[in-house]
Amino acid sequence: MGSLTDALPKPMLEVAGKSLLEYKFDAMPTGIDEVIIVVGWMGDRIKEKFGNTYKGMKMSYVEQKVLDGTRGAVARAKDMLKGRFIIMMGDDIYAKEDAEKCVRNTDGWSLVVQKTDSTRAGGAVQIDAQGRILSITEGAHAGLRYACTNLFVVDTRIFEFPMVPKEAGSPEFGLPQTTLTAAAMLGIPLYAVEASLWVQITEADDLEKAAQTLKKTSF
Repeated sequence: MGSLTDALPKPMLEVAGKSLLEYKFDAMPTGIDEVIIVVGWMGDRIKEKFGNTYKGMKMSYVEQKVLDGTRGAVARAKDMLKGRFIIMMGDDIYAKEDAEKCVRNTDGWSLVVQKTDSTRAGGAVQIDAQGRILSITEGAHAGLRYACTNLFVVDTRIFEFPMVPKEAGSPEFGLPQTTLTAAAMLGIPLYAVEASLWVQITEADDLEKAAQTLKKTSF
């Protein structure tokens, strides 16, 4: 993100007058009463901004001191989680209705995916005829396919299995890879929920693109 994050953590960057984190909080399904934020770089700025509550939801914080991937980030919150929970990336924008669809699916775990003609950092998702996810492959891919948004609904059974590296030899542990492996070993179907909205913020230019996208929606 260049100089934009010299004095501000990426999730605090704004699109159309609202921080990326606020878009996340506002996309929480009805009934969510606590949000656990995994903080790292300049995490104090996030704590100072939101404090202990946001629109009636309790705000809790844990720190990821070692950048060991998305699954590593979730591991920091293990002792604070019970039953089913939602995972969202702090720097992307999601739709409330998609999170609610995932929560309503009680037959298994869920992942929001977006149909695209190419993938960037999200990775490519292969889905069977019943909507179950078969594989998630990291990296950029061309051609019509589904991209992984990293919005998951899982439960604490995911912590029963070792974290899986995002790629062979990587020091980072991947949330998609670990979730898919754990689901298979537990016999839990991992269902794809097609996104009505997902805005991935990877580069500085994505902020303006996101603003333009939001103008065209009722988000």
